Amino acid sequence: MTIDLDLLMKAYASGIFPMADARDDPETFWVEPKARAVIPLDNFRLSRSLRKTIRSDRFRVTADTAFADVIAICATKASDRRETWINADIEEAFNQLHKRGHAHSVECWLSDEETGRDILVGGLYGLAIGGAFCGESMFSRVSDASKVALAWLVARLKVGGFALLDCQFMTDHLASLGAIEISQAAYLAELQKVKDYAPLSVSAIRSPIRSSGALSGAGFGLAAGAGGAGDGGAGDGADSGAGSVSFGALDALLARLDEDVRGAVGSVESSGGSSSPGKLIAQLLTQTS
Repeated sequence: MTIDLDLLMKAYASGIFPMADARDDPETFWVEPKARAVIPLDNFRLSRSLRKTIRSDRFRVTADTAFADVIAICATKASDRRETWINADIEEAFNQLHKRGHAHSVECWLSDEETGRDILVGGLYGLAIGGAFCGESMFSRVSDASKVALAWLVARLKVGGFALLDCQFMTDHLASLGAIEISQAAYLAELQKVKDYAPLSVSAIRSPIRSSGALSGAGFGLAAGAGGAGDGGAGDGADSGAGSVSFGALDALLARLDEDVRGAVGSVESSGGSSSPGKLIAQLLTQTS
């Protein structure tokens, strides 16, 4: 049965998401878990080896370049995934939401040595609800590809003014990257604060990097110190009175970097500056608001 797109958006805004029991299952059901995994954007755990991989620019990383391919691969059985929860209706609904500008993907590419063509080797996709990004699924065909995609996503969300990264269910893999588990009630409280954030034009996004190398502005991440009083909630989060986001803000920043006008976007000095996309991403991930 086709999923109504407006209903789907309202469900996510209410902390509910769809799943299927199997790829070929025609039935879709709604899930409201008792606990949620979230990654506080200021507390992404960047290991030394992952930082080295990102700074090396081993992968070419893009966004919204191959959304349909990413979700199709995520929906396909693999050696480490005997079954998937993404049926045809969910896949089609998200492809339509992508066309409407609500669903997004991050892709990792490697150049084929024989043909010289780039091959899609990792990626993820999810849905933006105001200032929240609901991560849905990711895949990796080579070592570290999905980790790099997630790291780039976190940097993209920070630059774009997002405040909440929902990972749905906790896994050891996500925990190793800094994910924490909070109650559904705490998640809904955070979602309520940011779900009405409005899209902002890329040109209106300020550079998050000062000449000193520190991030400018505030409100990045769930909170600077996630896990306060009560049930381990995510902290105060962003001010519900104001908020604007742009998933494409990082692209503008990278374009300026590519034009070698890093001084104009507030990059650090050349002695240790963000002279490549990977170095910029690593810098964004190691600085807090």
